Amino acid sequence: MAQIRERTKKNGSKTYLVRIRIKGQPDVSATFSKLTDAKRWAQFTEVEMRSGAYLKTSEAKKHTLNETIERYVRDVLVHSPQTLRTYKSQLEYWKESLGQLSLADLTTARIVE
Repeated sequence: MAQIRERTKKNGSKTYLVRIRIKGQPDVSATFSKLTDAKRWAQFTEVEMRSGAYLKTSEAKKHTLNETIERYVRDVLVHSPQTLRTYKSQLEYWKESLGQLSLADLTTARIVE
């Protein structure tokens, strides 16, 4: 369920802190300068979380597909040289094609394209 708290800054301006807590989901919070924006975000995010469609993209925006592939090769495939040889050309293809994209921008449509 979403909670909205009004906060008053030292300069007198108001902000609204929204916190959504749903059992089985991580807590999510955001701050807004307008109450209407806070309510709209809370409603949308709560529906997304309950339906299982909510993805927090802030972490995904920090990393690219290149970084993910390199980490996968370094941490997972290093233990299986045969599998690395099998997947090496495919991984290189994806690094060249979509490697510069952040994980948040990597969608099914982009992959199909």
